[in-house]
Amino acid sequence: MAITENEFTQAERRMQALREHGHAVAARYDRRRARVVVSLNSGVEVAFPTKLAEGLADATPTDLAKIEITPSGLGLHWPNLDADLYVPGLLAGAFGGKQWMAAQLGATGGSARSKAKARAARANGRLGGRPRKSSSES
Repeated sequence: MAITENEFTQAERRMQALREHGHAVAARYDRRRARVVVSLNSGVEVAFPTKLAEGLADATPTDLAKIEITPSGLGLHWPNLDADLYVPGLLAGAFGGKQWMAAQLGATGGSARSKAKARAARANGRLGGRPRKSSSES
């Protein structure tokens, strides 16, 4: 697939606009707090617990300590884990890909406890519980 000069120029402009909102200039793993700390060109530091990020939750401190910053400053890469995070995504609260984030949200919602949810579960139990799945015969 060939890329035109115009497309290349437009892509460079989009990247520059993203970099203006903040790009990583340094990143380190804080073992004491089990957090990744990212320093941005604006002087802002962002820290997040590794358990929140896709690919980092079960990693060893040694693997987490080796962080590479992409040349644009828009990406973080852990070579020992083959894990990547997008800096603008981190700033927006996205700690992984869309599918992974959706699974995390679903797990959180499914584990929520409320009085209404408990009442509904008891009422469902009085009715015999969840209906059995019918086997479809073709």
